[in-house]
Amino acid sequence: MARLMREIMSACLSLESPLTVAYLGPEGTYTQAAVNKHFGHFVSSRALAAIDEIFRDVESGNADYGVVPVENSTEGVISHTLDLFVSSSLKVCGEVYLPVHHHLLSTNDNRDAIKRVYSHAQSLAQCRKWLDAKMPNVLRIAVASNAEAARMVREESDAAAIAGKAAGELYELGTLAANIEDDPNNTTRFLVIGKQSVSPSGNDMTSLMLSVHNKPGALHDLLTPFADAGIDLTRIESRPSRRARWDYNFFIDINGHANDEVVASVLDVIKEESAFFKILGSYPKNSA
Repeated sequence: MARLMREIMSACLSLESPLTVAYLGPEGTYTQAAVNKHFGHFVSSRALAAIDEIFRDVESGNADYGVVPVENSTEGVISHTLDLFVSSSLKVCGEVYLPVHHHLLSTNDNRDAIKRVYSHAQSLAQCRKWLDAKMPNVLRIAVASNAEAARMVREESDAAAIAGKAAGELYELGTLAANIEDDPNNTTRFLVIGKQSVSPSGNDMTSLMLSVHNKPGALHDLLTPFADAGIDLTRIESRPSRRARWDYNFFIDINGHANDEVVASVLDVIKEESAFFKILGSYPKNSA
């Protein structure tokens, strides 16, 4: 029912003022599937070659929103996405969880004839055990996206791509093996980015970026107010800040909206104690 309502809303919006959503292309990527899941199939989508291009497209107004991958349940965080928030004014407006099932695709129906496997580096890593067991001597080549891998192997009869079902159908490839991901629960989390702040929904998440002063116990002191207020931290990641050696930015997700009274009071305390502090956005939690 939720998916049907998204499609109805998407169709209505397309008749009024079509939304433009930028995503990591080419056509047929998992990111495009995340766009369709969140916005429906009636928005105008723009396939771009890199994550930083998605940020620029939304910042410039060429797209209303962007959808970018941020972490995978098997391989962890996509660090490049986090780093782009440091200098960007964009806000996180939503999140999408997408179950990811990888297939080995080719124009050749003989797996023993395959000499090269193309895919995104994350997907190759997510299928590492299967490849080690089934195709240990085949060369693994990382490319910009799974859909790009599928497009490339159309012209190479001795090559295969690891990609999703949509890419296989789009580029008319046969399936040599299905669901080859090492973890059957493999899921990628995507963020929806835009210029708008999102009002509280009653079931929200807030993403923060901060850094601490260089003193013993600084991070502990910053996190303690969350615990004291009963606010659940669902994720914390560190990334080099590039301001100085061994200086880090911390990316934190917490339950609740920044406008909630309890959350707002804690964030005021955290802001005063931080060397650097930025609210990336408050948005509804993924619901499906």
